[in-house]
Amino acid sequence: MSYTATKQKVANRGVPPDSFLDELVAWGRQAPDEIFAPNPNDDVYSSVVGTLGPWQGLPHRRAAMLEVMRVLAGFESSWKWTEGRDTTNPTSVTPDTIEAGAWQVSANSMNFGQELKDLVMAQVGTLDGTEFQKAMKENHPLAMEYIARLLRRTTRHNGPVLRHEIDPWLHRSAVAEFQALL
Repeated sequence: MSYTATKQKVANRGVPPDSFLDELVAWGRQAPDEIFAPNPNDDVYSSVVGTLGPWQGLPHRRAAMLEVMRVLAGFESSWKWTEGRDTTNPTSVTPDTIEAGAWQVSANSMNFGQELKDLVMAQVGTLDGTEFQKAMKENHPLAMEYIARLLRRTTRHNGPVLRHEIDPWLHRSAVAEFQALL
């Protein structure tokens, strides 16, 4: 695949590697439609509608989610799947609060929705925090589905989304490119 708009710089993190974008697009092609469908939650779509919206159907929403995931992973880990604990976060001290993976999610985020627990249980076989961290680093499709579902529940678990720090780095041109790639 060829990337142009989706290779735009994210803050001081640089640009995502093609390998990351390849996995993101592959996941986006097969991810369940329900992840991108409208819901009543104050979620990522309501957070970024002013930057990437208005929404023009499910394919547009799917591509917008990939763009949010691209930028958020840049902010959180510089697109490193194996990123570990955020040493600047004083609450990252237990297996349930230590962040892991490209989107720096922690096991306590499963409390935002039963479907998050169900997803982890189905894929990992346990809700244990240490195993959650390992899975978020190693099972890339799980990590992508998890962050997308979490963002559909709330933006409160992801500081850069909550504080709109990602917004200046989100690009409609990247959404259009993702939509074409999908």
